[in-house]
Amino acid sequence: MAHIISEECIKCGACQGECPVDAISEGEDQFEIDSDTCIDCGACAAVCPVDAISEE
Repeated sequence: MAHIISEECIKCGACQGECPVDAISEGEDQFEIDSDTCIDCGACAAVCPVDAISEE
């Protein structure tokens, strides 16, 4: 099950640098996770300063 980024995202970019499979990209309003690429490791959620990342 992939992780998702909620509207609480502040676009800091911390999650993107932590993703080992480059599944995170910057969207117009927030960062986004490609569910087909995500390996559900949770590295992104661990570094999010506003807890905007959770399991889908």
